[in-house]
Amino acid sequence: MSDSILRVDDPCKPLDFDLSRPLEIEVGCGKGKFLTARAKENPDCDFLGIERMLERVRLFDGKCRRGNIANAKVLRLEALYTFHYLLPAHHVRRVYVFFPDPWPKKKHRSHRLFGPLFLNALWKRLEIGGKIEFATDHKEYFEAVCEFFAADVRFKPVEPMARPPQVWTEFETMFRGQGLPIYSAAWKSLPAEDGELEPLKIPPEAEPREGIARR
Repeated sequence: MSDSILRVDDPCKPLDFDLSRPLEIEVGCGKGKFLTARAKENPDCDFLGIERMLERVRLFDGKCRRGNIANAKVLRLEALYTFHYLLPAHHVRRVYVFFPDPWPKKKHRSHRLFGPLFLNALWKRLEIGGKIEFATDHKEYFEAVCEFFAADVRFKPVEPMARPPQVWTEFETMFRGQGLPIYSAAWKSLPAEDGELEPLKIPPEAEPREGIARR
């Protein structure tokens, strides 16, 4: 296995990060176009991509090998599980979630990433003042996510980052090429009462495992 692909040997044990270095994470990193560019520009920071599709993980790994990028890693695992169990507390400087699956049908909306469980885990992992960057082409999902953050006193809206065309994801490039509107927002974490996260209540057959991608 390549050095850029992280292996989870014990799903109950947090991953080992160098806490002397800042950490940035992209959820749904795809082929790594955005995150590997960030890694090249910021050699003093570590980067972690979370991606469920095996072929995209391999392409991410290839970019790291060809570009000699040692400060970017990729993990094939569920994002909620990763944030809940495998990351250090209040260490992540920035989280990127660009064009996640909006699950547009009402009966499927429980599958969406953004919700109370993810916001709890997100705040627990972000450093105080750390940022979450979000973009989507789906207006209803964008409004729903903004409502979640507006109702959570642990987050404050801030100006989203500018993303030049050379780091747009394939989805963003396609959507912009079709003239579709893109909705972007960002929030930073604020000081709040801290505590341990409650264990996720997931049936054993649905427990996330490395190498298993599910919808």
